[in-house]
Amino acid sequence: MKIFLSYPPDIHSIPNESMSRIVDQRPSQILTMVREREFASIEHLAAHFDVTQQTIRRIVNRLCDEGRLRRLHGGVGLPVLGQNIAYQNRQALNLAAKQRIARAVSEIIPDGASVMIGLGTTLECIALALSDRLDLRVITNSLNVASALARNPGVEINIAGGTLRARDRDIIGDSAAAFFSRFKADFGVFGVGGIDEDGGLLDFHQGEVEARQAIVENCRTAVLVADVSKFGRNATVRGGHLDDCDLFYTDAPVPMAFRALTERVPAKIHAVD
Repeated sequence: MKIFLSYPPDIHSIPNESMSRIVDQRPSQILTMVREREFASIEHLAAHFDVTQQTIRRIVNRLCDEGRLRRLHGGVGLPVLGQNIAYQNRQALNLAAKQRIARAVSEIIPDGASVMIGLGTTLECIALALSDRLDLRVITNSLNVASALARNPGVEINIAGGTLRARDRDIIGDSAAAFFSRFKADFGVFGVGGIDEDGGLLDFHQGEVEARQAIVENCRTAVLVADVSKFGRNATVRGGHLDDCDLFYTDAPVPMAFRALTERVPAKIHAVD
């Protein structure tokens, strides 16, 4: 089915409140156009919405930073399937939500505890929230996590060896899984790329799944952290289930489509304020 979009001929005569609604609709309408045609030029989008190319670039840059579109020469296209957003861009996404999750998780980890911390931007926030703890023993495969904790001499840091994944500054795969299996920690804290409708945990790389599952298998309390944007997010590699988690921290009530699922799983879910 084809969808045709149109606007009033004199867009500048629309009242301010109506104009706000139109501006708010532009990102979703751009997504619709790109999904239909697989590519849209900046020039065409600017003409379609009767705005400057600079205005369109601001909108599509945000959509690209969120991983919903991909920058191409002269325009934008659909993102590459199975590829996560660049780490630097992910750091800024939903930052306030990640920081709320981090504060809540830090409250359950006491001084003197041992904790495995996985990879991802929410986990980096958790490391920062734990950076003033005493006698903490941290086991991680993330250089970002290690860096966040390194200034505190009261934290012992054990970091996985292996081939560095420079884009994300972490170590994944067999070497990370073998590393985690050498320890038994009080807490294992990890994130995911997405949560499927059946409760399956998803990631973008098999090595990420292997490292995450090794954390789950070698800790006493498994703690999943994921903001609500992860529900229904399309990551391609399956591994693990919500059932594997003892605690699950998110930033808002579980979306209605997943409510029945989360009511059936044994994990205690905390939607932090």
